[in-house]
Amino acid sequence: MKKVILAEPRGFCAGVVRAIDMVERALEIHGPPVYVRKQIVHNHHVVRSLEAKGAVFVDTEEEVPPGSVCVFSAHGVSPEVRSNAAGRGLDVIDATCPLVSRVHQHARRVTRDERILLLIGHADHEETEGTRGEAPRRTIVVETVEDVARLPLADDTPVAYLTQTTLSMDETADIVEALKARFTDLVGPRGDTICYASQNRQNGVKSLAAQCDLVLVVGSRNSSNSLRMVDVARQAGTAAHLVPDTTHLDGTWLDGVSTVGVSSGASVPEVLVTQLLDTLGDLGFRDITVERTSVEDVHFSVPQQLAEGRRTGRRPAGAAASPAEPTDRSAT
Repeated sequence: MKKVILAEPRGFCAGVVRAIDMVERALEIHGPPVYVRKQIVHNHHVVRSLEAKGAVFVDTEEEVPPGSVCVFSAHGVSPEVRSNAAGRGLDVIDATCPLVSRVHQHARRVTRDERILLLIGHADHEETEGTRGEAPRRTIVVETVEDVARLPLADDTPVAYLTQTTLSMDETADIVEALKARFTDLVGPRGDTICYASQNRQNGVKSLAAQCDLVLVVGSRNSSNSLRMVDVARQAGTAAHLVPDTTHLDGTWLDGVSTVGVSSGASVPEVLVTQLLDTLGDLGFRDITVERTSVEDVHFSVPQQLAEGRRTGRRPAGAAASPAEPTDRSAT
């Protein structure tokens, strides 16, 4: 019998729910356009949905008209970005995930202590760029175990390490062990900085990999946590593929497969999972069981100002901001 094992938890984490909610509330309060620096979360379906409601996604704060409402994405930004936004008089709504904000706080603390920060992550990821920006002259990004040996530092250099929140726990552990083996004055964060949702979804995928012939992870190609989930399944010895949406499902993957495991990244709406299950059902995989490996009850509140529906500036709802109409900062 062909069957599907569906992982739980899967999909939206608390930080993603909060970030999307903040953009939607900003649109309700101010009216479109509301500008969003970078993708609010790394999922093409979410971005298209918010664009349809009037969100405008830009690559840099320099593209936002002076005085306009600008939302910072869940991945966080550097102090330089915040300074640039202030210089343009932007009405900033900060949707940075609280867990990412905690990593920024750690980065500021250890670099104030005159340590070199070794930031474990992907150099081109927005979260890493933002964290590195807290102390760019005292931060080195480490992507692999091999990078540790190449660091241009004496072994007794006072150093500290932090990790990008969306990494695989296994790959992070190897790098941390390499750092501990090399440096004699190394401090780590107070607690794990891998996001709880990333941990839970990786654990779920490991369980799927032990039971299934194939693991499918719903997620966008630029979603770090979704890509890590695919890696985790493959490292467990099971074939695995990323599926941004059903159009990317390759029927040949199912040849000889009797059990398919399905999960989704932390920025993936459930509708995309439902569509994949429907497609799998059409292909004969109609027996679906749910496997719960953990329970998530984390909730991050939106800022009180948004929750109460208060505007952050003077412009009336639906009116376009202009350089001649400065933002009233007193309400922020």
